[in-house]
Amino acid sequence: MLAVQRAYYPASYDPIVLAHARALLTSDPAGATDYIDADLRDTSTILQRAGQRLDFSQPVAVMLVAILHMIPDPDDPQAIVRQLMDAVPAGSYLTISHAARDIRPEAMAEMDKRLNSRLGSARGTPRDREHVTRFFDGLELLEPGVVQPHQWHPAQPPGRSELVLWCGVARKM
Repeated sequence: MLAVQRAYYPASYDPIVLAHARALLTSDPAGATDYIDADLRDTSTILQRAGQRLDFSQPVAVMLVAILHMIPDPDDPQAIVRQLMDAVPAGSYLTISHAARDIRPEAMAEMDKRLNSRLGSARGTPRDREHVTRFFDGLELLEPGVVQPHQWHPAQPPGRSELVLWCGVARKM
């Protein structure tokens, strides 16, 4: 397992989180663990450091969970995803969850306004389903496609509230 801390924006750097991660994320015979202190936009550092722990000749899972909506459009989140997926072999998987702009749009606009007022210069960028789906371009999108998280197991009743996220999983062929 590999974790990246400053994936949101430089202001999110927290030395306590880094110290805590280094203390908890230890390797053992069951599997290797590492922690990379890097910004998601610095894909070359992430891939170089990940290559010290992961065998990129074997399929890996790239999990971008609740992170891409913190990368603004001018920083080209599409290119970040493409660079990460270009570096992994066929058979690898991409998982994304992303704040939705088009689910309960009025509530999301208010939440976005409150969140962004707290973050200062860092801005969240909720995206619509069509935009989130494009992150999977060139990959085999698995069923049920890009949906809200509770729709992955529709036989189970949703929890107290449905998350205002789009999520999906795809496989690199």
